[in-house]
Amino acid sequence: MNLGFRMHAERTPNPNSIKWVLGQSVADDPGSASFSAGVTPEVSPLAAAIFEQVGVEGVYLGPTFITVTKTAGVEWTDLAAPIVVAIKAWVATGESAFGPAYEPPEKADDDEVTSKIRMILERDIRPYVEGDGGEIVFVGYRDGIVEVMLQGACAGCPSSSITLKVGIEARLREEIPEVKSVVAL
Repeated sequence: MNLGFRMHAERTPNPNSIKWVLGQSVADDPGSASFSAGVTPEVSPLAAAIFEQVGVEGVYLGPTFITVTKTAGVEWTDLAAPIVVAIKAWVATGESAFGPAYEPPEKADDDEVTSKIRMILERDIRPYVEGDGGEIVFVGYRDGIVEVMLQGACAGCPSSSITLKVGIEARLREEIPEVKSVVAL
């Protein structure tokens, strides 16, 4: 058991998501991942344990945090304590957040523009988005259009469209003139 384990909750811009920050690594290898209902312990024992709570809609495992999104109409006062118990139980096991059946998404070979987009998303955008308990996943680039998926607290957040256009799109267009627009899938 990890006696030095500490964890605290942080609100996110999305009222349906809370970010639990752990004093240790959550998702070293293969990195971060987003899960929806139906995930099995073979894929992610941690996410599966959190989904056992009625009202959990999404679980995002970040490098040192876990963002849980609840369904509308469910109160955090009913969910918070059981989620904390599930996280602490996982920490006590010492097992990976990812099970043997987890398959990380494959990365494609990139052209120069796509490589620049990925670099800016990783270097400039990801830390900001993770600070709010979310994740941005690059999906693709074609004909000036960058496609991304917003996950964790950013999925369904009332502020996400502003973040997408004012923050992400503006930053990419500033450095990459070929980028015309950024869309969330």
